[in-house]
Amino acid sequence: MSQSDHSTAPLTIIGTGMAGLGLARAVRSHDAERPITLISADSGEDYTKPLLSSAFTKRQTAERLAIRDAVGVAESLQVRVRIHTTVDAIDTANRQLRIGTEILPYGQLVLATGAAPRQPFDVSPALYDRVFQINDLDDYRRLRGVLDRHPGRQARIAIIGAGLVGCEFASDLHAGGHRVALISPEATPLARLLPPPLGRALGEAFEETGIRSIFERRVTALHDDGEGVTLALEDGESLEADLVLIATGLTPRTALAEAAGLAVSSAGILTDRRLATSDPNVFALGDVACVDGLGTPGNGLNAMYVQPLQASAKALAATLTGTPTEVSYGSWPIVVKTPLLPVVALPPRKAPQRWRIEGEGGDFTALAEDDNGALLGFALTGRCVRRKVELARATPPLLG
Repeated sequence: MSQSDHSTAPLTIIGTGMAGLGLARAVRSHDAERPITLISADSGEDYTKPLLSSAFTKRQTAERLAIRDAVGVAESLQVRVRIHTTVDAIDTANRQLRIGTEILPYGQLVLATGAAPRQPFDVSPALYDRVFQINDLDDYRRLRGVLDRHPGRQARIAIIGAGLVGCEFASDLHAGGHRVALISPEATPLARLLPPPLGRALGEAFEETGIRSIFERRVTALHDDGEGVTLALEDGESLEADLVLIATGLTPRTALAEAAGLAVSSAGILTDRRLATSDPNVFALGDVACVDGLGTPGNGLNAMYVQPLQASAKALAATLTGTPTEVSYGSWPIVVKTPLLPVVALPPRKAPQRWRIEGEGGDFTALAEDDNGALLGFALTGRCVRRKVELARATPPLLG
């Protein structure tokens, strides 16, 4: 099939998160007529996922976060949307999807299936209404419903994991009037983004405002205590909470692709710079994609942030509509939503030779440098976040 034939073939997108819907919008900006089918495992609403971790602060309900429902998505983009639908298998030889007993043909296929929350231990079904992992609007809606019914509207919430999601939710839930404990095996919060002095500054800001920090300890089990949850810690101590939020990271959803024979790794579905997988009719986008990893998996990049996702959607839309386009990522810092202490970071792609750290109190600049003193990345806290544009201009692009 020629490229022009490809650009008019029916397009199927599995996933209706920011990646899938962003791609559909971008394709529509090039082509108003191409048949597009979106398949969603959830309710298919259009919303901005990063806003989930600041919704309590902004007093936004799940209904207010949803820009439009699946019907509105279908009407606004002139696409077909199938919600609460699970794709069981991909037949790349015949370009078909198996959905239960149904066989659905596709012309080109995009996998925008995202990433699933890691489950560090088994959770009893009896704790379903007290233990949460927030990865989409349906998850948030369920949490919000339980909190809105909580007696006194102030809950004791234990958050397991002090990465980006854990820290943002800790800040947000605290601002919403809840009593928060943040638990992590690392010594400081945001350990993958911040060198220890900056992490300690964030931890101190949390403690000063009343967020309890329990670091360098793991949760080994959760127990139903009748009305709440008891968290067992590895040192034998325990913690009581009304609700638990597990925020221990994400794993790309590669099982469907791997079963279809596509090349995958622990970092995601391997693609080239045009986001094509090992099958030329199948593409991967967003949190599930390891870009530029096809053929050289160790060099691939899975950047689970908004700007790389948007750049990928734009490039892939051009490719799918007849203009083959390689994706590139700029030097895009990550802005962490922790208003108790502002944080901005651009983590280096490879381990730096050293971190050069300046500042005091909560105002720090940390520069990641190589052997020759060249800037590889940076981290900023407090008033120093104002340097983000200046330093980003001096930092190599994520994917040039």
